[in-house]
Amino acid sequence: MKRPPPTLLPLLRSAFQGELLAWLFLHPGGEYAQVDLARRFGVSPSAVTREVDRLAAAGLLVTRKFGNMRMIRADTDVVVARPLTELLALTYGPVAVLGEQLAGVGGVEEAFIYGSWAARYSGEAGRVPNDVDVLVVGAADEDDLYEAARAAERQLGREVNIRRLSRGEWESPEGDPFLETVKARPLVRVEIDKDEGQ
Repeated sequence: MKRPPPTLLPLLRSAFQGELLAWLFLHPGGEYAQVDLARRFGVSPSAVTREVDRLAAAGLLVTRKFGNMRMIRADTDVVVARPLTELLALTYGPVAVLGEQLAGVGGVEEAFIYGSWAARYSGEAGRVPNDVDVLVVGAADEDDLYEAARAAERQLGREVNIRRLSRGEWESPEGDPFLETVKARPLVRVEIDKDEGQ
């Protein structure tokens, strides 16, 4: 399925380019195998190769061979690294940050970004949102969710609002105007990597 042009940061060629750059620059100490990046973003290895080749040629990424794998990381020494990281945090950052923050919270079964950020991510035109609205399904402790939201805010440079619902509420939204509206609008699933939360 062809994705719409990126409305979160229209300066970029594609949403995948924004997601890849956000992941790498918001995890500056990380180095990732090209095949793992393809799996993480649900794209073909050749799509990652093309994008990484372009970004490495521009001096934004560093690559190296490790056995038969190509390892990739952000070049944090390039002069544009700091402002680029800030820009990526404000646009594509929620996808790169929220899963990691929620991974450490017990009782989170699923999480979704909704509201204006999800609408922009899905291709609806409009201004970059001032906040990020997150819906967590499960029995997570409210205090733990509050701490995860504050940690995400520090990384993203914007307000993060988390609302918790039980599994029953999420699966039976009838009669709840808020949930009916949320489910009728764009939702972006937050991939929660439990290995990172250990």
